Amino acid sequence: MLFTIDVPTREGFQILDITDEVQKKVWEGKLKHGIVVVFTKHTTTGLMINEPEEGLLQDFKSKMKELVPKGADYLHDRIDHNAHSHLRASLLLNSELVIPVDEGELLLGTWQRILFVELDGPRHRRVLVMLCPCQEYPEE
Repeated sequence: MLFTIDVPTREGFQILDITDEVQKKVWEGKLKHGIVVVFTKHTTTGLMINEPEEGLLQDFKSKMKELVPKGADYLHDRIDHNAHSHLRASLLLNSELVIPVDEGELLLGTWQRILFVELDGPRHRRVLVMLCPCQEYPEE
């Protein structure tokens, strides 16, 4: 079963917690046991699982800017001036996450959250959520 989550972003570089929206899709789809695949269709966005503490998120943004600076004479900038966004997404983030589900709940750790990272906003983005049930086998 496939769902879509709309993710409007307001900043050029923004990190948004989408965990609650993903969990709602699990409940809506009545997935009891299985996995959820979360996928971003955009080449200048990414996904990660981490703690959404504000200091950590600022550290993450600072480190990304340090590792892949904007305007560093990238060849792709001849087209639309966002090569840094593509490189950050490709080198430092995932376009997909796989999360186990049991008893209808995402099996994330205590501080883990699903984070959507906008690298070239503001834009209107969409994230796909695929619910994949696991068949239960009787115990022997």
